[in-house]
Amino acid sequence: MMGAPGAGKGTQTRLLSEKYGYPQISTGDLLREMSQAETPLARQLKETISSGALVSDEVLADLIISRTSAEDCKNGYILDGFPRTLIQANLLDDLAQRQGNEIRVFSVALSMDCLLKRLSGRRTCTLCGEIYNIFFRPPKREGFCDNDQAPLQQRSDDFEESVNRRLAAYQEMTLPLIDYYRKGGRLKEIDGQRSVAEVFAKLSESIDDI
Repeated sequence: MMGAPGAGKGTQTRLLSEKYGYPQISTGDLLREMSQAETPLARQLKETISSGALVSDEVLADLIISRTSAEDCKNGYILDGFPRTLIQANLLDDLAQRQGNEIRVFSVALSMDCLLKRLSGRRTCTLCGEIYNIFFRPPKREGFCDNDQAPLQQRSDDFEESVNRRLAAYQEMTLPLIDYYRKGGRLKEIDGQRSVAEVFAKLSESIDDI
């Protein structure tokens, strides 16, 4: 699943995982989990993630190889956040060949203005994890969750300065992947500015047609 930060890849990947039974593998989740450890690598990862910079190809490749070797991935899996560069795409091609898998790529596209608002406006409940957006889905009481009244927080990589860096990095390093997969006939592009349900319906229709 491809798309800029804030395009809704995580939500759509979760829905597809629930419908088709493939495990959802989010590099962002794997990295955030790994960064919580008290090790030099974990501290370095935490600084990299907070700044909005991209983690090295080597670290991501090791994470993906390790995770996709698990038993629940033997019949396939859905990747969210990998690959992000042409180098990573080549690594994934090699991995898929070794695993006997075929790659299908779905790209969720949105305007940069919409992406900026989705990211910088995102707020997460510190207790239940519910996600809000001050522009598109604000809580009933500013700064607090509707479900449990716990305070909302903004992720460090969702501050506007970090968001701008993340989007710039995406344009520079990841957009070339669109052409790479399009030329290979493996890409299906979806309008991400529709509702979650409409985007999911289009993705499901595309998958069922494979």
